[in-house]
Amino acid sequence: MSGEDAPSQQQNADEQKQQAPPQENQKPAESPKTESTPPEAQPAEAATAPAAEAAAAAPAPEEDAFTYRALVLTGYGGYDKVKLQVKKGKPALKAGEVMVRVRACGLNFADLMARQGLYDRLPSPPVTPGMECSGTIEAVGDEVTDRKVGDKVMVLNRSGLWQEVVVAAANHTFLMPEGMSFEEAAALPVNYITAYMMLFDFGHLRPNQSVLIHMAAGGVGIAATQLCKTVDNVSVFGTASASKHEAITEGGVTHAIDYRTKDYVEEVRKISPKGLDIVLDPLGGSDTHKGYNLLKPMGKLISYGAANMLSGQKKNLFAVAKTWYQQFSVHTLSLIQGNRSVCGFHLGYLDAETELLTQAMTAVLDLYQQGKVKPRIDSTYHLEQVGDAMRRMQERNNIGKIILTTEPMKEEPKKEEAKKDEKEKKDDKKKDDKKKEDKKKEEAKKEEKKDEKKKEEAKKEDKKAEEKKVEEKKEEPKKEEN
Repeated sequence: MSGEDAPSQQQNADEQKQQAPPQENQKPAESPKTESTPPEAQPAEAATAPAAEAAAAAPAPEEDAFTYRALVLTGYGGYDKVKLQVKKGKPALKAGEVMVRVRACGLNFADLMARQGLYDRLPSPPVTPGMECSGTIEAVGDEVTDRKVGDKVMVLNRSGLWQEVVVAAANHTFLMPEGMSFEEAAALPVNYITAYMMLFDFGHLRPNQSVLIHMAAGGVGIAATQLCKTVDNVSVFGTASASKHEAITEGGVTHAIDYRTKDYVEEVRKISPKGLDIVLDPLGGSDTHKGYNLLKPMGKLISYGAANMLSGQKKNLFAVAKTWYQQFSVHTLSLIQGNRSVCGFHLGYLDAETELLTQAMTAVLDLYQQGKVKPRIDSTYHLEQVGDAMRRMQERNNIGKIILTTEPMKEEPKKEEAKKDEKEKKDDKKKDDKKKEDKKKEEAKKEEKKDEKKKEEAKKEDKKAEEKKVEEKKEEPKKEEN
């Protein structure tokens, strides 16, 4: 496996030990015990030796207080197996090494497979994943002559780069060109070295040839498409879901194929009946057979992964078994008679080939500075959101590279507190509404009382008027008699 699931630069056992967090309860070495001789009876040398040894054994306050955050794969399984932890102690530098303050990290398909225990180049958990990052050099070890503090660099390594501070061999770093962002720098090493070496070292891509790129909207897919466009009149067949066709076509894919609804073999044959010059295969299983059969004479199949093994959050034994059962094999006589070649590429097994990797990266950076290649950033996640980032890639929702940034997330109110605040607001509103309603009712009652009082007064007035009329009628006969 390689490419989309390929890291680079194997760490040796000493490097892994350096990256392991020191024990929190580890104490400085104690001074050697001496016999209970009074201080005045001891020679000066004997009295000062234990103190000097104790001082040498005690860690420097600055180093003891040094902490940095790191993502750690605690075991194989789902997204929750990658946890954000705090490591203590300043990493020690060996000769030929540099210490880098990391700004951005790249997420690769290999990281998904490693989480499920399907990637053999990652050391056993607990371990910090991450094969590429970018940042600024904070310290250099002895014998480092071509790097200095303050240099902005890309780092390529077997693992251990998903953390805020990393130590790596200086020849595993590459200087960032002027104007390149940290996000672009973290997106470049794995995908573009993989695509470049497959197309040009294995494939010997030339004008007027045709190339099939699976997963054309992924990191390696976009890198390979851009590199194909640096050669005249190359036809690129790219497989991706229909929703991504517009993006990959704009990026240089000549013929976009929806692998979910169409048979890509039939679609290729319709356009190119003789077949293809190069097939890049990150899938494995039955798709490797199909790719081989699509080759025209002198064609090359380059296998660099087994993405078909990955199905769901956790290891799917059926998918793994099926992919292995359908794994491609070919007899040398068949290759001879068909005039075809089959190549295998795995960036993770090129650990010691620093010269090869440097040559490829130098060529890629030249193309970047000429404006011919440029990483496409799909999205950026904080280290705290690594599970969401992995889910986006595993569900094939990304178009381009997914980046992890070491910048801490801004604190947000917890959901429970937010719900509580919302409930309190609603309760307060209800109370206010009730008060207003009660006030209205009181005012209405007062109005009713006023109306009743007016009616009572009107009745009294009417009664008085009636009594007055009665009195007047009684007085009339008396006046007539007089």
